[in-house]
Amino acid sequence: MTRFEEVINFLYAQLPVFHREGKKAYKPGLGNIESLSAQLGNPQESFKSLHIAGTNGKGSSSHFIASILQDHGYKVGLYTSPHLKSFTERIKINGQEVDKQWIVDFFDQNQPLLTSIRPSFFEWTVIMAFQYFKEQQVDFAIIETGLGGRLDSTNIIHPLGCLITNIGFDHQDILGDSLALIAAEKAGIIKAGTPVCISEKQLETTAIFQEKANQEMAPIRFASDEVKLLNTEISRDGIQLEVETNTWGKFHVQSPYGGIYQANNVRGVIAWCEQLNDLGIIPFELTKIQSGIAACRKNTSLRGRWEVYQENPWIVADTGHNEAGIAQILEQVKQYKPKRLTIILGMVADKDINRVLSLFPKDAYYLFTEAKNPRALKAKELQEMASRHGISGTLAENVNQAIEFARKSESDFILITGSTYLVAEIEESF
Repeated sequence: MTRFEEVINFLYAQLPVFHREGKKAYKPGLGNIESLSAQLGNPQESFKSLHIAGTNGKGSSSHFIASILQDHGYKVGLYTSPHLKSFTERIKINGQEVDKQWIVDFFDQNQPLLTSIRPSFFEWTVIMAFQYFKEQQVDFAIIETGLGGRLDSTNIIHPLGCLITNIGFDHQDILGDSLALIAAEKAGIIKAGTPVCISEKQLETTAIFQEKANQEMAPIRFASDEVKLLNTEISRDGIQLEVETNTWGKFHVQSPYGGIYQANNVRGVIAWCEQLNDLGIIPFELTKIQSGIAACRKNTSLRGRWEVYQENPWIVADTGHNEAGIAQILEQVKQYKPKRLTIILGMVADKDINRVLSLFPKDAYYLFTEAKNPRALKAKELQEMASRHGISGTLAENVNQAIEFARKSESDFILITGSTYLVAEIEESF
């Protein structure tokens, strides 16, 4: 075992880890991160930042804006979570993951802070990212929230601007059981005088964001008011959008990710760029926005979003795991008009599983499986819950076994979804 593996295993063992333990690992409040930051000289104050929150789409949007800034020639830090394959995916500069030796050195130098402050795993990774971006002297750092926003560990930054992607039902046990309550938590990233852009205008949440922005005297824009979506075309290589804005007029933009839901993410990012440009905060060139979005996969290595592994049959994986995300994925599958659809499904136990299961088609063939994660719902239990929704299928030991089963069937479309951790375990050979 390498020293890096020892350190990561120690952190998993000693610190509360949300992606493994769920709510009991969540430490609301900013006390720990403020203490960690103070001990390290407030590294988050040494670089310009942009802050992104939302239920779905914040990861994709974070990567899009990072890629756009990279194409403008900036040195761009990117902090996101959770990771898909390797812990180092959480902290990147211009698409390059943080060096494993730096992780080890940071741990060795600051281990006393673990004992004295007892942070959560997420709090530790946040302060690690801040310190790394400070040392590497990034021009900008894109910071994605973990949960919510108001009490999220990332919320000690003072960003140049904020983006809130959308609001849906997820983590209701922590954030609240209505869209208004969830929106209020996400709106907590809005700060005094700091412009905010909202990717999706939703009936239940618009007033929440408007009121918070007014309180903070923060300029606010809603992407749907600023960016007209004129046309959308889906292809094997992604989606092409024709849009129109007040600043740049009509133009086309190509997303390398094929999920229909990316249209809202792209729209939000374009509106945000226009807002920051119009306010003189960051100057953007239209050609660099277009090239940055088109090159996002190459520039940032974002994975797991409507990821096509093969055609004939189609094998597509998507990390969608809540009601809104799954609904959009299933709607897109319909457009392929599969004659025999196989869905490989695995979920974590602390989601609103019945709400999600109610969305799935009854006439598909299902393979129920589970990720190697303590939060994963047992495949047998998922199968039993699904049966109560008129959904039937068989069990598979893991996602890769399920893919092998599905490939031997007569399915012309195989969808793998329900959990980030499930998609993460797909072997590269596929």
